[in-house]
Parts: sequence; C-alpha cells; structure tokens
Amino acid sequence: MTDDDRQPVRLKTAVPIIVAGLLLMLAGIGLRTFWAPDETISARVSEDAQGAPVTVIEPGARGTEEGPVEVAVTADGPFTLAVGRASDVAAWVGDAAHLSVTGMAEETLSSEYSEGEDSVPDPRGSDLWISEEPGDGSLTYRWSEPVEGEWSILLAADGESAAPTDVTVTRPNDQSTPLALPLLIGGALVVVLGIVLLFVRSRGGADRNGRGRRADPVEGTRAHARLHGQEGRTQRTRAASALGGAVSAAAVTGLVGAATLLGVAPGTATTTAPTPASSATASASATAAASATGAPTPDAPGAPSAGSDASGPPVVLDNQLERILASVASTVAAADAAADAARLEPRVAGAALELRKGNYAIRAKDSDAAAPVPVVDAPLLLDMVPTGTEWPRTVVALTQGDPNPVPQALVLVQESARDNYRLTSAVQMLPGSTFPSPPAPGATGPVPLEESGALAIAPQESVDSIADFLTEPAGDNAETFEENSFAEAITEFQAGVVADPGNKAATITFTHTADQDSTHALRTGDGGAMVFGYLTHTYRSLPKAKGDTIGLEGTVYEALTGEEASSKGIDVNYGEAVMMYVPPAGSSDKIRVIGAAQQLLSATLR
Repeated sequence: MTDDDRQPVRLKTAVPIIVAGLLLMLAGIGLRTFWAPDETISARVSEDAQGAPVTVIEPGARGTEEGPVEVAVTADGPFTLAVGRASDVAAWVGDAAHLSVTGMAEETLSSEYSEGEDSVPDPRGSDLWISEEPGDGSLTYRWSEPVEGEWSILLAADGESAAPTDVTVTRPNDQSTPLALPLLIGGALVVVLGIVLLFVRSRGGADRNGRGRRADPVEGTRAHARLHGQEGRTQRTRAASALGGAVSAAAVTGLVGAATLLGVAPGTATTTAPTPASSATASASATAAASATGAPTPDAPGAPSAGSDASGPPVVLDNQLERILASVASTVAAADAAADAARLEPRVAGAALELRKGNYAIRAKDSDAAAPVPVVDAPLLLDMVPTGTEWPRTVVALTQGDPNPVPQALVLVQESARDNYRLTSAVQMLPGSTFPSPPAPGATGPVPLEESGALAIAPQESVDSIADFLTEPAGDNAETFEENSFAEAITEFQAGVVADPGNKAATITFTHTADQDSTHALRTGDGGAMVFGYLTHTYRSLPKAKGDTIGLEGTVYEALTGEEASSKGIDVNYGEAVMMYVPPAGSSDKIRVIGAAQQLLSATLR
C-alpha cells in the first residue's frame, strides 16, 4: 500500500482523537467560566421562625470559607447588632428565650428556638462585645473574624421586644473546580497525540533518502529469502499495531464519555454545605495534628504564644480594652470633679471605690486635703489579659498619663457576663520599683488565692503577711519582704507617733487587717504572680488615765470630728491598697511591694 493509500486511514484515526482532545479542553474551560460556581451564596431565615428577645447568629452560619460574611438584618424598629466571642454571647444570653441561627442549607438559614426567660437587659454598651452597631429598620454588616476563634452575632431590640428574625447571610462560595485543570492538560495531550498521528509518514513508503521502493532481490538468493522472512514478521507487527491503535481509540472515546458523565453539563453537580459538626471535627483534627507535630501556629494579635497553656483569643481584645479604659477614666474624672461617689458606682468597686469615697468625704470637711490621683486610660504601657472563659475575669492595665508622676496599675474585674468591668484598684508604682514581666500574650490566667501551687506563698497569705508586718514590724514577717518605701513610711510614722513625748498620756495601737474579699492575683512571665490586696488600717489613741485627754486641735482629725480634744479616745481609719510580686516556688527572692496607695477614710470619737 502506498503512502497516499494510507492517508485516509491516518485521518480516520487522528481526527477523532483531536476532536476528543478539543472536547476535553472545552469542558475544562467551561468549568472555569460559564459553568463556574457563583462567587457568593445567600440564605435567609425562614419567615415562620419564632421570635424571642434575642437572636443569635452562631459560627456555623459563617460556613467554612475564609473571608468576610455579609449579614443583612431587617426589623420593624431600632435594634442592636453586637459581635462577641461565641462562648461569651452564649453566657450573656443565659437562660433567656432565643432564636439560634445555626447554619446554611441551600437558600435557607437553619434556625432553632429555645424557650426561656421572656426578657434580657439592653445589650447596648456591654464590655463583652468586640463591636456594636445600631440599626433602625435595616442594617447590613460586614462580619469578619478579628482573630482566630469562634464568634457570634447577637441581635436584640430593647430586651423586652422581640429581636429581629429577618436575617440574610451572604458568604463566599467554594469556587474550586478540581476537574478543570486535569481536563485542560489531558485534552491538550490528546490533541498533540492526534496531530502526531496525522502527520507522521509510514516507514514503508520510501527509503531514508526519499527514493522509491528498492527492487526485490533475485529469487533464490539469500537476500530474497531474508527479505521475505522480514516481511512476514513485519505483517504480524503491523497487525499488532493496528490492534493497539484500536485500543487507544477506544480508551480516548471512553475518556470523553467519562468527562460527560462526571458532570460537565450545567446543573448536574451538587455541593452539600458542611454542617457545624463536620466543621468542628475538622478544627479538632487540625488542632490535634498541630499538637502532635509540635509545629507552632501563626501568632494572631493577642493570641497565646506557642507552648502556653492558654487557648483561644484573650477575653478582651485591644480595641475592647481601649474602650473599657476610656469609659472607666471618664467616669472617674466626672466623679472626681463633682466629688460625688454615686457617680463612681457604674465603673468603680472594691478598694478603688473605698479610697475615693474616703477622699471625697475628707475633702468635704478639710479644704486642704489633696485630691485623689487621676485615673488615666492612655498611654497604655502594658496589659495582662486572660484567655479563660470563666467569671469573674480580672484584667490589669499599666498606664501613665500627664497627671501621673509614675505609672499606675489599674485592676479591672468583670463579675459576670452581663456586668461591665469595674475598677477595683488603682495603685501607683513606688519610686524605683520595676513592674514584673507579663506572661506571653493571652497566657495570663487566674491564680488560686488560697493555695501556693507554683508560687513561693499563696496570694492571700502574702496579703495577710504584709498586714502582719505593718502591724508588728519586728514580728514573724520581718524578713518576708524586700525593703520598700511604702512599708518604711508606714512603720516610721507609727514608731514616731508612739515615741512622741506629746503622746505619753495616750495608749496608741496600729492594726492592719487584710480584706479577704479584695485580693486578686495574676501570673507573671517568670512563673510568679502579681498580687493586689486591700488593707484596713486602724490607728487608735486612748487616754491612759482618768482625766487624760487626746488633743485634736490643729489636726485634720479636728476638722473631721469637730472637736479639739477627746477624753475617751479616737479611732482613725485608713485604706491601703498594695501591689506585690510573689516569686515562684523554689526562688530565694523575697516578696516585693512594688505599688501602694493610702487614703484617710474617717476619724471617729469613742
């Protein structure tokens, strides 16, 4: 057969292969273009969903795709949209009736109604929220995760009326097309194969020099015999090649058919939305894998560092802490300006409240009394924020504004999910003292007060010890503390009063007592702890003999009692806030007093 005779055969084989390759490539292009999945998918809460005082959009409604999610809310009137840590939102809702938006199924947001209390507090202004948006009639919110973790959205009107239930969530869609690239590459290879088959010439049609077929050798010669023996073998080889070509063509045809059955045509492929359970399992598996390999995860702002025992984001993020501190500082400033303790109540408690109440009372009777040290919110030098989800929560912020000659440690405590943080202690650092290094970001946690554990001494015991030392400087705790200006000032004052010749007719005692309900402790970076305590200090002066009197003339006590002398004696009360560093167990270091505040509270005649 001549080369011209074989050309139709090559065409019949090569053309279908080329066409099949082009179809495969077209299918791959289609998956990337006109058959590509939508960029976003939207779903809406069913119209018959039962209303409640609170609607909670849970993390499952976000899906597993990265990127911001758009939440559109429609209501009959004003409402509040608040974003918080999922566990915090659940704690705030508590036992109240609520509608939970749990996930997305096709074009519907799945929801679940939970029975409970028919009202909640107004959520506006809660310290628990990382962001808060007011809405009136409608609101579209771009929901993005501030740091890694689970976050929820809370919707509420005024706490009494039903919360909005008309909610639509639009989130990024999974646009991956795993078959597109293999189809494009496979189709291109098939096209190349067809082209090769089309243009390769048969070896039997000409010699290597392009000349015509050589003449057969003379019959009976060895060359003639060798030639005809090779032709037989060549015919058998050609038969096998033809069979192989048929198999290849059948395989290509099957591949084209398979591509069609795999869902190239629009509308034949479906995707099942992941359920919250599957998402949780994936997260747990990823966490377990990271733990097994020991590989550190990327640090997020405020997230615990690798190797810390803490998990999850800190309970207060940077923007929250700034907002909380600003609210506390403005509340205290307004109360200081008016010398009105009632104005302190929303944001101040504990030792900080007692000291400022005392200051206002003293200044009301003694115009020469100094004003309290201002509380400032910035600049923020450092903070200690836990990651644990339990309450109460304690946060420490170290600030130093223009009115403060030295840094001031502010202790903020949130008693429950529905309470705001309140300032419980505001202590200035002692001159020359150093604030201990804070732990890794997010790794600060609560420290048991009654147990020493990893500390040299239990936190509450350390507060009891400083009270004992100030009462009896030469007693059992004489060597417990490093020298510090606060203890020196107190003990020197007490010794001076007792030694004063003018007080020979008086029996004078000084008693310092730890307030057991005002102690807070947080872990430091070296395994020690920062301990904040409050002491009540009573200075009692009694006449030794009948007829003796205690002179008050010219003192602040005269202004407070309205008397120049007392024949029965006087009790003078002070409040003392202390900030101490307790070293870790096994350390040879002593306890350090690094900050303190003292305030005269009252003077009472006996």
